[in-house]
Amino acid sequence: MADCFIGVDSGTQGTKTLVVQGKTGKILGSASAPHVMVEGLGGGAMEQEPRIWIAALERTIKQAVKASGVRADEIKAIGVSGQQHGFVPLDEDGEVIRPAKLWCDTSTVAEADLLLKKVGGREEFIRLTGNGLPAGFTASKILWLKQKEPKNYARLATVLLPHDYLNFHLTGKRAMEAGDASGTGLFDTKTRNWASAVLEAIDPGLSKALPAIRPSSQPLGEISLTVGKRLGLAADTLVSTGGGDNMMGAIGTGNIRPGIVTASLGTSGTIYAYSTRPTIDPAGEVAAFCDSTGAWLPLVCTMNVTVATEIIKSLLKLNNEQLTKLAAAVPAGSDGLVLLPYFNGERVPDLPLGKGVWFGATSRNMTPGHLARAAMEGAALGLGYGLNRLRDLGIRPKQIRVTGGGSTNPVWRQILADVFDCEVIGLQTAEGAALGAAIQAEWAYLNHKGLKARIHELADEVVKVDPSTLAKPDRARVKRYRGLQDLHTALFKNLTPLFTKHAALG
Repeated sequence: MADCFIGVDSGTQGTKTLVVQGKTGKILGSASAPHVMVEGLGGGAMEQEPRIWIAALERTIKQAVKASGVRADEIKAIGVSGQQHGFVPLDEDGEVIRPAKLWCDTSTVAEADLLLKKVGGREEFIRLTGNGLPAGFTASKILWLKQKEPKNYARLATVLLPHDYLNFHLTGKRAMEAGDASGTGLFDTKTRNWASAVLEAIDPGLSKALPAIRPSSQPLGEISLTVGKRLGLAADTLVSTGGGDNMMGAIGTGNIRPGIVTASLGTSGTIYAYSTRPTIDPAGEVAAFCDSTGAWLPLVCTMNVTVATEIIKSLLKLNNEQLTKLAAAVPAGSDGLVLLPYFNGERVPDLPLGKGVWFGATSRNMTPGHLARAAMEGAALGLGYGLNRLRDLGIRPKQIRVTGGGSTNPVWRQILADVFDCEVIGLQTAEGAALGAAIQAEWAYLNHKGLKARIHELADEVVKVDPSTLAKPDRARVKRYRGLQDLHTALFKNLTPLFTKHAALG
């Protein structure tokens, strides 16, 4: 059998692991395990215990390898994808100090605002890092720990992101790579170095807690003997640098050349493109991330995609098939019912205090079908706003590849094609981040062997679109959604001060 590689995607809702055959990309085995949140926090806090990621990582690797039927010596390397922006604080002994604050945690709004003020405002922050500073970024979480939990902060020896922590567990090495690091708010994405002025604004000693940046093309190291033995893997199994879920999703969807754009439909939504240069948004809405191939990944993140449809499913006690059937029976535009799906606040637009809003409700359109379709359309229009911002900065999409749980829904794919005014297509493997992590693991392994592999060629061999999922824009619906997009934008801009007033009511 050909060399095989493991791709792990550790997300908010769970861990998914694939065993992938090199060259062909054939998935030989897979497994998944759920994650739980820390309950009862309130105040926008969203946290998880990193130990649940470790348990899910080990369980799914063992299950996926067993399902694949491959021998331990046939698995050459592991790549890990992880949810971005989370803050895993370690002490000198490598022990986790407290639960990780996640990307969707909006409890650090005050700290984000304070940090912006300390460096001279949003424009100066963008100059220093290439990015704005939404509350979800890691930087404000570190300042929050310093101000709210000084005893825990005094123990801080290492700052890691979720995928870095899993790599640390696998190898014992503390490191980062440019892609995930570029989502911390501590990193200058133009130069691929830490932004010293931001670090000093938090704490002059913070630089000592930040690990070295490793190149994405090279392995991080070999799996530790203890962990390798427990997982039944060979002692020389390599671990790649891995990356953030969006960076790995870009590789796993073939988004490694201009013209291809990825839309990921999970709990949150992301839409991102390949760029050969930093793409800096003066407004700070488009994230000027690095990717995990040596290029850049301009990206927009919205915090509410399947969140919206899951709420409707729960409210109306529907399964996925029933939701889709109801939505399909309602015309584009949901007869005027519009949803701002800000159930978890929002990142783009930057509305951490935002709330979900139903607008245009009438006795005619308050039906299960209208609610189902409006939920899909609301999430799509949020992503559409982001895609238009990317277009404003010079991104020209020719094809949008969808991945994540929502990508399997044919009604939603058509809505996206009409909102985006661009063809939309799914992939043969829906788990783009896990596949991308496996491809990166193969890249690192081949480079380690001196074969000078090109990740673009590896991805071209492995990533396959599914022609049966192709959705092309319909001109009449495109026109309809353009009007709704303008309405959607006007709504959130007019409601922005009211979100703040509402939050003050408690």
